[in-house]
Amino acid sequence: MQINQFIDHTILKPTTLISDIEKLCAEAIEYQFAAVCVPPNFIKKAKELTKGTSVKVATVIGFPFGYSAIEAKLAETALALVDGADELDIVINISAIKNSDWGYLGNEINYLFPLIKQNKKVIKIIIESGILTDEEIIKCCQLYGTAEIDYLKTSTGYAEKGASVHAVELFKKNLPPHIGIKASGGIRDYAFAKQLIDAGATRIGCSAGVAIVNGANADISDY
Repeated sequence: MQINQFIDHTILKPTTLISDIEKLCAEAIEYQFAAVCVPPNFIKKAKELTKGTSVKVATVIGFPFGYSAIEAKLAETALALVDGADELDIVINISAIKNSDWGYLGNEINYLFPLIKQNKKVIKIIIESGILTDEEIIKCCQLYGTAEIDYLKTSTGYAEKGASVHAVELFKKNLPPHIGIKASGGIRDYAFAKQLIDAGATRIGCSAGVAIVNGANADISDY
């Protein structure tokens, strides 16, 4: 297993510096990670730094709480596309899930999806699985699986609980097989990353990508 190919090397802290983005992109190129995930204001810089490589540039929309208006998310999405983002990780309205307002959530994705797909970019939907019930997770799988998104993503990393093997297993069981699963939030070492991949994750979002790859290289069983 080439674990580097699963990793979205990520920095989303509000105090992010240009030097942080430069380091992130240099590491992503060196280790051949799938993507870097950066704040929206650093998309252009990340595109410049990864130009001519296989590393994709991802960003976040409605981050981290998801309760911004649909129109605001649409504006964020449009600007991210103009700036050159390859992949968009969208936090949907978590409050709507907790209030069982599935009509709102369907409307939200119906507004955002066409703009992203007509630009042939990747859409990842973040549902914050750590604060949802199993029933809510399953309903999200049904809603977004029908919408034909590219990835369903566990977490922002800002909730009290991030990725879990249980959530990934629920995703795997209830999503169409062609839809990817991105695990993120609290993934700091190779052992946990491998557990998530074994459970069905096809992307790993984390800031510890280098440590995870080095952990894989130290594991004789991975050769």
